[in-house]
Amino acid sequence: MQLWLIPLLPLAGFAINGLFGRRLPKAMVNLAAVGSVLLSFLWVVKTLSSLGAFSGGLQNTYFEHYYTWIQSGPLNISIDFAIDRLTAVWLLIVTGVGLLIHIYAVGYMAHEGGYYRFFAYLNLFMFFMLVLVLGANYLLLFVGWEGVGLCSYLLIGFYFLEKYATDAGNKAFIVNRIGDFGFSLAVFLIVKHFGSADFATVFSKVKDLPVETTAGWITAICLLLLVGATGKSAQIPLYVWLPDAMAGPTPVSALIHAATMVTAGIYMIARSSALFLHSTSALQIVSYIGIATAFFAATIGLAQTDIKKVFAYSTVSQLGYMFVGLGVGAFSAGVWHVMTHAFFKALLFLGAGSVIHALSGEQDLRKMGGLAKKIPITCGVLFCAGVAIAGVPPFSGFFSKDAILSAAYEQTPWIYWVGVLTAGMTAFYVFRALFLCFFGEYRGELESDHGHAHDAHGHDDHGHGHGGIHESPPVMWIPLAILAVLSLAGGAINIPQFLSPMFGELHEGESWLMYVSIAFGLGGIALAWLFYVAAPGIPESLAKTFSAPYNWIYNKYYVDELYDNVVVEPVMDGSRELLWQVADVRVIDGAVNGTGVVARATGSLLRLAQNGYIRDYAGWVVAGSILIVAYMDLRGMF
Repeated sequence: MQLWLIPLLPLAGFAINGLFGRRLPKAMVNLAAVGSVLLSFLWVVKTLSSLGAFSGGLQNTYFEHYYTWIQSGPLNISIDFAIDRLTAVWLLIVTGVGLLIHIYAVGYMAHEGGYYRFFAYLNLFMFFMLVLVLGANYLLLFVGWEGVGLCSYLLIGFYFLEKYATDAGNKAFIVNRIGDFGFSLAVFLIVKHFGSADFATVFSKVKDLPVETTAGWITAICLLLLVGATGKSAQIPLYVWLPDAMAGPTPVSALIHAATMVTAGIYMIARSSALFLHSTSALQIVSYIGIATAFFAATIGLAQTDIKKVFAYSTVSQLGYMFVGLGVGAFSAGVWHVMTHAFFKALLFLGAGSVIHALSGEQDLRKMGGLAKKIPITCGVLFCAGVAIAGVPPFSGFFSKDAILSAAYEQTPWIYWVGVLTAGMTAFYVFRALFLCFFGEYRGELESDHGHAHDAHGHDDHGHGHGGIHESPPVMWIPLAILAVLSLAGGAINIPQFLSPMFGELHEGESWLMYVSIAFGLGGIALAWLFYVAAPGIPESLAKTFSAPYNWIYNKYYVDELYDNVVVEPVMDGSRELLWQVADVRVIDGAVNGTGVVARATGSLLRLAQNGYIRDYAGWVVAGSILIVAYMDLRGMF
């Protein structure tokens, strides 16, 4: 099937634009960037069709071996790609949604500097993400894992001349290194205990082992894998990088931090389900971290004023739902939410980008309003995303979220109740953003009043400096329209049934659970309407009345400040005062410089013996001879 073509095509696009893009016209840059992803998507469809994935086939894993990578004693790690039904889901999401985002970016980035560089990075990301999901062993998965982390760093810091962008890129890179350290330790333990990093070997061996009800080495492996997943998929306590990652261009937010890279942790845990099912405590911890993150991030989203930050905290919260699905053993439900989330969250981010584009870079919801008539297509598609994420039936988010919550109730009822409360908050803050953006009176400043516009980060917005508020071009809104259809109807793609050969059948919960979830979602929408359309003075009044909790939520519970004071500053101070001033300057430099001082002093003394007088030289020879004879006599005595 030549699986290697799937990632190689985007890599070719990266090579063309990375090496020659500076000298190529934009049309050629677009052809290389978008065309390579389109060909990769078509090859995925062709491959899955040939394997029968669309007609009930692909019951077993299809495997391709290329060459041996590492051979050390009995350990053999190869460059191997494999496709099963879980891989198929991710391949279609990565290449399909990725293609739409690439097309959208052609319009969104049209007047940005470094155009070719942006698409080169985007193609490189596609290559690593596809390696991640196609790899047939943990080490190859880790290569893709680190690769998407590198591309995330490059794309978040795309505006590298701005400190806010480089700070955000550094933050994402460093926080993820913490998670990746845990992941690497897990891989070492897997190789130690199973003698292999291949998925097939590890999972076949673990089946014969008893389930650990107390702490053991399988639990240790799972918890270390979870550390890696909390970093990449932005869960407590390593979630803090993702909101700041909005410093990158909006297509980056949609592709990497909504639809693909942040779901790598979900993929890794789902792929390792055989291990996690042998550790009841590890699975419980996955669900606890997931529900805590979902609730915590949703509360922060209630008060954010940057439209991209609202959707960023929504991403963190929705990833928490996916962790809940995995943690309660409903792996197929968690994966289902990955797919529906890719549709509606990519649409939310890209729709936000369309709003930002129309407003010449403005991202503050307090400076928007009344845009429904000026950008009706953007308004329509964003409301499609809104009803999907709010869990309104029969739209996509309803099916996957309901499946997760029903599974949670069967195992841990309190998680269900926290989950439905979080669903209500999700509906509230998403529609709060939409109502602030599209309803009421326009609260911003008109371009004509202040001349040439700049975007929210100070970059000249050459594409729409004097045309007023206007709809995005077709190259941007057509991908939005396709994602809107998928957001509305994507729930019809029955992922749990497709994955049942791998994870078993997904049990349907009691019907009243569904109705409660729907009621919370609709209640959140209604409350947002009351607060921001019917009686827009209520939020300000509540903020004044409950100023203390409001300020805590608005300032994100001061978690970033806490991390700075407890972790970042002590590490920097320790590095500066102890590692540099003491270890480096005094110990290392002192030892090296001290050796030089001793050598110089010794040489200064010895040069006194070199005075040019033969009589003195003869005296030294006689003295040396006497000492040697005396030494030999003493040795003979003893």
